[in-house]
Amino acid sequence: MASMVERLIRRGVIIPCPASVQIGEEIDPERIAPGVILHAGTRLSGANTLISEGSSIGAEAPVTIVDCWIGRRVDLRGGYFAKSVFLDDVGFNSGAHVREGTIMEEQSFAGHTVALKQTILFPFVTLGSLINFCDCFMAGGTSRKNHSEVGSAYIHFNFTPNQDKATPSLIGDVPAGVMLRERPIFLGGQGGMVGPCVLSYGTVVAAGSIVRKDETRPNRLIQDGGARSVNVEFTPGLHLSLKRIVLNNARYIANLLALRQWYRHIRALFVGERFSEALHGGLCATLDIAIGERVKRLGEYTRNMPRENEPSGPQAMRQNELAENAGALPGIVDSLMQEEGACKALESLLQSIRQAMDRHGDRYIDTIRGLDLESAETGKAWLQGLVDSGMRQIVGGLCPSLMEP
Repeated sequence: MASMVERLIRRGVIIPCPASVQIGEEIDPERIAPGVILHAGTRLSGANTLISEGSSIGAEAPVTIVDCWIGRRVDLRGGYFAKSVFLDDVGFNSGAHVREGTIMEEQSFAGHTVALKQTILFPFVTLGSLINFCDCFMAGGTSRKNHSEVGSAYIHFNFTPNQDKATPSLIGDVPAGVMLRERPIFLGGQGGMVGPCVLSYGTVVAAGSIVRKDETRPNRLIQDGGARSVNVEFTPGLHLSLKRIVLNNARYIANLLALRQWYRHIRALFVGERFSEALHGGLCATLDIAIGERVKRLGEYTRNMPRENEPSGPQAMRQNELAENAGALPGIVDSLMQEEGACKALESLLQSIRQAMDRHGDRYIDTIRGLDLESAETGKAWLQGLVDSGMRQIVGGLCPSLMEP
């Protein structure tokens, strides 16, 4: 019986140095498209692995791929990639370390030595080099020339002294971001962000700044003063900014749930030669992993919440509510995931997208950017309604007092 490498070569996969390539026996050759280039040092494993037409693996350094879904003309130049999705025309330089739950949508890009996990980048988002950007969602920009960007040597701080990771940062949002017409967001290099944060479109953060607060106003310039220092006693179990942490986590989960509806109803329209059913399935499955991760982390945060025997004041009351309702979150999110999301706004949006596809075919970016303003606003309103409803149900189920004005 021919080896997996021989079978791929016969299929038309380009393998310049066959003796240096390792292909797991569980790999389905039919999921590796003819014309794909597997450079020296490539290792493929995982039955889910899919590599589409025109993609190149390992042009700069060895690459390990484990259960990844890879679109067309993707260039993964060196590093480790596991249980993630890379849609058409994604580029990633060498030194990558990409782990479970990562989604890079069309034309997003990362420089060398970048670490991602549970990260979702919308089209055109560009990351510099020497970056650790885990547990983030980022959108913004309208093209490869007008894109959201993270400068080199940037860190998203996603672990707390209380040893929880209820720290996802929402940089942009899903309802407006999917329409591909918002102002880009810029995070200057040699800087960082302390999750969970929320930043609006048009935000510019000066190089060297550490973002510690939300900025929900659009088009703001942020520069960290850097002169203030704090040295105080730390009490383990002290939960500062409890309200902000819960609300930001709920907002993040609600945005991912809205994105899930977008993938199910809108992305599904584009399944065909350019965007295979297998790639769409991997995209949806990976998003579900990302949702599960956020539910797990927020659940850990609430379960570790200390109770007050004789609560006095809103902080103690909220701590007790969170501790009491800690087990409710998976059920709330499961219920939200079962909702169809169908409504008149969605029906109108689907009709507009099908009409746009008559002009642009199955080209996703051209079709979405080609929507008229009214249709785009209809889509944003539909998704924002899903986000708002999701937040109400998550926050109301975990901590009812946070719903009070």
